[in-house]
Amino acid sequence: MNYYRPIVSYGKNRPKHAMPIAGGNAWFSEVEKLSRNENSTIITLKDVPGDILNNITRKRSNFSGLSMSNAHVMGVLNVTPDSFSDGGQHYDVDIAVRRGKEMLDEGASIVDIGGESTRPGADFVDRFSELNRVSPVVDALAELGIISVDTRKADVAREAISQGAMIFNDVSALSFDPRSLNVLAESGASVCLMHASGDPQTMQDNPTYDDVLLDVYDFLMSRVELCLQAGIDLSKISIDPGIGFGKTIEHNLLLIKGMSLFHGIGCPILLGVSRKRFIGEIGKSQNTADRLGGSIAVGLEGLRQGVQMLRVHDVRETVQAVRLFEAMA
Repeated sequence: MNYYRPIVSYGKNRPKHAMPIAGGNAWFSEVEKLSRNENSTIITLKDVPGDILNNITRKRSNFSGLSMSNAHVMGVLNVTPDSFSDGGQHYDVDIAVRRGKEMLDEGASIVDIGGESTRPGADFVDRFSELNRVSPVVDALAELGIISVDTRKADVAREAISQGAMIFNDVSALSFDPRSLNVLAESGASVCLMHASGDPQTMQDNPTYDDVLLDVYDFLMSRVELCLQAGIDLSKISIDPGIGFGKTIEHNLLLIKGMSLFHGIGCPILLGVSRKRFIGEIGKSQNTADRLGGSIAVGLEGLRQGVQMLRVHDVRETVQAVRLFEAMA
């Protein structure tokens, strides 16, 4: 099997022979052809299979009502006592609701509400406790903007969607709970399928891959195909390579450098790098709150490669950076 990674440039003024990535401002005229058994080669557009070329170039449908021709910021709202960066800050319902409203005012297109920490080493949270954390916040914010529920559990997703959440953001790509696919198919909600190696308690215990870029691609492609077979429309599906979820620093960097490969799957891409450990280690910032600069730098590299959504803690600052980035296209 061969894989095709567009070699990306960015800007509204592209050469006539170049083609857009996902109908946006990123474009390409050459492609890196990858294989598990051979060295990579650079090829022209005419040598890319038609279905892959169509997936890469085709303008994406609106996702939960959002135009994928523009970049969007998803605000992280963890109503947990133990999340890696903001654990405990929004554990109180009133504080969480207030912060969710602030995120929307600051320019977040989506607020992503999670009641179970998925940081490395985090303990499992039963569905009843998770529902108690998430439900009142979803209920309060659903009429104010687009809400995503960050959960691995079908019951939590079902309840949040019934309260108005529009996106089921699952770090297990619907593999943790066998009922999750049915909840998605029956509800008509959108989904974000994320790659993670192992569960939160074990995922950073010596993660290994044959080829991290191609392995993650194959996994996400298989999960998208599963959704399509269940009758879920492609316009309802987005993908996330899962930076930091069962990956070393080297794995994370390889995924970010090769991010444009994932356009070949044909779905919008959500990139979550905000305050991640590798940013702290490379950028020499042990305190998670001091990783804003690195988070924005990596996020903008994602946008340069055509990523449509950034999942972040620092909404106001990221929205400002995105607006300036797009203004200079």
